Order: sequence, then C-alpha cells, then structure tokens
Amino acid sequence: MSNAIHTLERMTQALKACQQGQLAQNQLIAQWRSDAASLPLPAPYGEVLGNLLDRMEASALFSEESCSFSQKGLFDNLQLWADKARGQCS
Repeated sequence: MSNAIHTLERMTQALKACQQGQLAQNQLIAQWRSDAASLPLPAPYGEVLGNLLDRMEASALFSEESCSFSQKGLFDNLQLWADKARGQCS
C-alpha cells in the first residue's frame, strides 16, 4: 500500500472515530490538516479540504445542528473528499 493510501486510510479511521464520539473534533481537524499536507494532490483538493475543515471548526461552536452547519453533512463531505483523493492517489 502506498504512503498516500495509508495516510488516507488513517484519515478515514479518524473520521469514523470522531463520528462515533471517540475522537474530539479539534483532534480530527488537526490530524486531517497535517496528514493532507503530505498527500500528492492537485491544489484544488487542498482548497476544498481547507474550506470543509474551517466549516467544521465553526460548527464546533454550536451544540446542535444549525441551518448553516450540519455536522452530518460535513462528515459526509469529508468522506467524499477522502474517496476522491483516494482515486487521485491510486
């Protein structure tokens, strides 16, 4: 398994742990920012991920779903990003 695919697997595992309440959002965000920086992806991937993680940071300010920040939607979009990144790294 390539380093990039291994990194993406680690990121996906952290996402699942966060969804299950086993990893704090701030830890997930820090790990994803750090791990994504090492991936050989085109620049737009970094921009999209940065926007998603910024929204996730902002959503942490709300204890419940708000009309602007759906945590489930953000988790779904992070998973979609990881899936597309995996396709680029394969």
